[in-house]
Amino acid sequence: MKFPEGSFERTGREVAADPLARFECGVCWQVYDPTEGDPIGQIPAGTSFAGLPDHWVCPGCEAARDRFLLLDDSAG
Repeated sequence: MKFPEGSFERTGREVAADPLARFECGVCWQVYDPTEGDPIGQIPAGTSFAGLPDHWVCPGCEAARDRFLLLDDSAG
């Protein structure tokens, strides 16, 4: 899945993301994990970040999707 340039803060480039990639809110650090979905936003488990509805916002602080950063789970 490819996201347009400038989609995510601090990237400044196109990002290729696995459908199971996790994203972190750049405002409150809430993590969106597609294996869990978002019970507050009624998003079922298995929904990728790219598959979230346009109206979805961070369940922790209501920040827009473009405030989320791709987590590099390989650095650990």
